[in-house]
Amino acid sequence: MEFDEFFGTCKVLVIGDVMIDAYLWGDVNRISPEAPVPVLSCIKRENRLGGAGNVVINLKAMGAIPLVVSVVGDDEQGVLLKTMLSEDYGVNSDYIIVSEQRRTTVKTRIISQGQHLLRVDDEMDSLVAIDETLMMEDTIAELLDSGEVSAVVFEDYDKGVITPRLIEFVVEQCAEREIPVLADPKSRNFNAYHGITVYKPNFKEFCSGLNVNVKKGDINQLMRIADEFRMAREMDYLLITLSEHGMLLCGAESEHIAAQRSEIVDVSGAGDTVISVFTVCLAAGIDAFTATRIANVAGGQVCQKVGVVPVDKVQLYEECKRLNIII
Repeated sequence: MEFDEFFGTCKVLVIGDVMIDAYLWGDVNRISPEAPVPVLSCIKRENRLGGAGNVVINLKAMGAIPLVVSVVGDDEQGVLLKTMLSEDYGVNSDYIIVSEQRRTTVKTRIISQGQHLLRVDDEMDSLVAIDETLMMEDTIAELLDSGEVSAVVFEDYDKGVITPRLIEFVVEQCAEREIPVLADPKSRNFNAYHGITVYKPNFKEFCSGLNVNVKKGDINQLMRIADEFRMAREMDYLLITLSEHGMLLCGAESEHIAAQRSEIVDVSGAGDTVISVFTVCLAAGIDAFTATRIANVAGGQVCQKVGVVPVDKVQLYEECKRLNIII
């Protein structure tokens, strides 16, 4: 069986904060005479899709057809972002609203010889205007009415696109159509999700959101707290990523999956990869526990590369076969 036969193809609606990940690559050979800081001699500049955009390109890399609803600024960076989506990845950018009231988020990473030296964020994180939320609701309803959307993913980076009102609207619309909803949360909307299919915080986000103090390696305590939260919020599954401790999936049954042993180079974007791969698996009818194991392998693989990069589906498939996750 080939990879695409195993996973199939599906349309996934991504709602969230799209942004540009900019990179300055160079060498550091001296300290500035103006202040005790390194001087980077720039060799290369690069722009990549980031935030919810990274979920989009991971879905695309997995063979899915991503649809993205978001808001960007009426600026050069917004034009660049939409152009990158359409021309570099073949993703329809017509569902992205251009706002005169906002500016497009750009995260600039400065890297020398594989070392991440500094990040500079240019952004607005206030909530989008109500009229922009209404425009997103209309667009989302139209896409869901097409009957072609297999799953919906909230990808929240706390930049203001996702609001409690939008969450409630989407969850209600998807419940009526029996479409699974997955969420990758941040702090502001952490407690706004109810009745969804999969909730995927990382360990830090989960503990902060519930204001609990749990040792990361104490899986039994974490599992108990996680399951109480899941049942109280009427979620089918709670998937917590634990970095070097792997992942914890809580559902009617729970399972801790150990991390894949590999050399960690850069964890940027690993969470985006996990939810993307898990979503494609779920849409293909793969059970949640197998989907978690596959996503765990994918997250480990992207951590072996510098910068935010999408999953390599061929490499992922072959490794999952080697580990007997896929037979």
